[in-house]
Amino acid sequence: MKQNEDGQKIRAIVVDDESLARKGLIMRLEQFPQIEVVGSCRNGKEALAAVAEFMPDLMFLDIQMPGMTGFEVVEQLQQDNMPMIVFVTAYDAFAVDAFTANAIDYLLKPIEDDRLRQAVEKAMLQVQSKHSAVEKQRLLDIVIGLTGKSEMAINQLLRSGDEKSPWSDRLAIKDGSSTTFVPVKDIDWVDAAGDYMCVHVQGQTHIMRTTMKELEAQLDPNIFQRVHRSTIVNLQRVEKVSSHINGEFHLTLSGGSSLKMSRSYKDKVKHFF
Repeated sequence: MKQNEDGQKIRAIVVDDESLARKGLIMRLEQFPQIEVVGSCRNGKEALAAVAEFMPDLMFLDIQMPGMTGFEVVEQLQQDNMPMIVFVTAYDAFAVDAFTANAIDYLLKPIEDDRLRQAVEKAMLQVQSKHSAVEKQRLLDIVIGLTGKSEMAINQLLRSGDEKSPWSDRLAIKDGSSTTFVPVKDIDWVDAAGDYMCVHVQGQTHIMRTTMKELEAQLDPNIFQRVHRSTIVNLQRVEKVSSHINGEFHLTLSGGSSLKMSRSYKDKVKHFF
């Protein structure tokens, strides 16, 4: 079973009024390195408090409990901190109601190993799907913020990707008597060093004698944007935008590099914070 793309575990809580059932399920969940049990609850009241405290991604929730049923717990949860729900019960008569309550799975006691594995895999797929959707929208927002284009315009450009592009797909970088052809898509960022441009490509730096303006004219502005008077970044490499007390911003790239964003670009990203 694959790990989360970002390496983070799925935080889970187990809710059951039977002590042995709680301990048994927690012990069985230890076989899944993707799951981290952060809370154990005896009833619905404790479950609501645990959700508020731990903000879990996943809740294994017994349906029949004294005082408050599992369904009533779900009804009282707020949508903005609603974890994925896997209902657990000894009676299959609740199956239809469980899925009506938007549970991702429904486990019958005694829980079979294969069914528990399936439930964990469903949770993994849901987390990965949500992560992908959020990541795609976040990067789209960055492109919109830096280019000033609308979301519709950006999507149209993406859909027309098969059309001939007017932008260079390779940079010819001369070094003495030899020339290195660098695929533009592999460029992480470019910064100026006097009369030269330092082109950073997958951990290597190529020196190119040209001006920032001339180089910028060769790069697709929907992918490459100037974030400082001496820095151009590949927007597809940006993973994080951080603000600082002094009003500056830092971009964290997928390879771990951190670039400073000039204050003059603040208006382009302020809607992220």
